[in-house]
Amino acid sequence: MNHNRYVGVWVTADGYIRHELLANGRYDEARGTRKSAYRGSYRIEGDHILYCDDTGFSADGNFRDGVLYHAGMVLRREITH
Repeated sequence: MNHNRYVGVWVTADGYIRHELLANGRYDEARGTRKSAYRGSYRIEGDHILYCDDTGFSADGNFRDGVLYHAGMVLRREITH
């Protein structure tokens, strides 16, 4: 599995939801001021992402044109300077 092209931080326009996709196939999701609200593993199949948090809950999403669509949310890669 090559996660590298999607590794990084993906964030909603208001900054409330932040998904950090790590190179080792793990993710960490922050919600508002709550860091690590959800953690787990993810798998990439083409442009489709499958999440499984550490409690067993699963969800998915799709990358299109540099945007991550997940559970009704729109997340864009955070650009750091």
